[in-house]
Amino acid sequence: MIRELIAPLTKTRPTQAPALPRRTRNVVALTGLSVLVIVAAVAGIAIGAVAVSPGQVAAILAYPLGLELPWAFDARQQAVVMAIRLPRVLLGLLIGAGLAVSGAALQGIFRNPLADPGLIGISSGAALAVTTVIVLGSTLLGGIVDLLGYAALPLAAFVGSILATVVVYRISTTGRRTAVSTMLLAGIAINALAGAGTGLLTFMATDDQLRDITFWTLGSLGGATWQAVYSAAPFILLPVLLLPRLARPLNAFLLGEAEAGHLGVATQRVKRTIVLLAALAVGASVAVAGIIGFVGLVVPHLVRLLVGPDHRVVFPGSALLGAALLAYADLAARTLVVPAELPLGIVTAGLGAPFFLWLLLRARREGGSGLV
Repeated sequence: MIRELIAPLTKTRPTQAPALPRRTRNVVALTGLSVLVIVAAVAGIAIGAVAVSPGQVAAILAYPLGLELPWAFDARQQAVVMAIRLPRVLLGLLIGAGLAVSGAALQGIFRNPLADPGLIGISSGAALAVTTVIVLGSTLLGGIVDLLGYAALPLAAFVGSILATVVVYRISTTGRRTAVSTMLLAGIAINALAGAGTGLLTFMATDDQLRDITFWTLGSLGGATWQAVYSAAPFILLPVLLLPRLARPLNAFLLGEAEAGHLGVATQRVKRTIVLLAALAVGASVAVAGIIGFVGLVVPHLVRLLVGPDHRVVFPGSALLGAALLAYADLAARTLVVPAELPLGIVTAGLGAPFFLWLLLRARREGGSGLV
């Protein structure tokens, strides 16, 4: 029933009217995105100061499995791939998928393409919490940090992100209706407050702490290790795997929250679940890589332009495109200004901000439909 109801929505958008049948188009799109992810991963592992060919990448990855491929490699290449590049690429793929899927889910419940985790305060709330742990971890919060160990930063980021999200959600919700304009304005306010708190803590920080804070605020995968991958993977994979299970309820949300309720969707439970899972993924991402903006905004919108609004396809498409986009952005960050390295947040902002402006101009030409 929901499929028939949302079908007209997919036909009214001129950018979503390809000649291929819907199922074929979706298969082709997801297959192409999967290939894009594989190419991004191989390029991220192969390209760098130490040259490693794609064949050698395959041979190095197969060697621990007891497989011997015909491409020879030396110990230095193996060490660079296994200890440096592979964990960095895997972490980038995880974070890209987590941010993109979270953005798609938030845009679904708010029915607005501007509902990015960064725009509504999730990222800044997580960054404030992480900065608090960095600055106060050796004094006021010393006992808690010692108890939690390496998990202190991911947990702090999660708490900060969920608190910021709850505040924005409560401010923008009256009764059973969520006002998108109020949500975005509340997100701006939360971003400003979190920025002020981060600035105050930065003023109090030592030189060593300032370097750590700079890492979090600009975003980077330069500190990627296997320990970071293992600690962040459960927090990010859980939302990536669970949020697609809410695709059908989110399809009903396309008709409006009240209409979704009439179709039997537990709207409040769906919104709470999405907020919790999105905050979990974004908080873990901020904890290990800092603030990386615009991925949650740009990727879901591009996927919807490609395959339409059906969340059963938008979620896997967003995960694949988000992973590929962040892998390519990280590759650019560490190769454009060799031997230095650009902060990853600068690269994603440089890509995402023009798209954001294009989205606003496009909405203005269409009479402001779909925007605040």
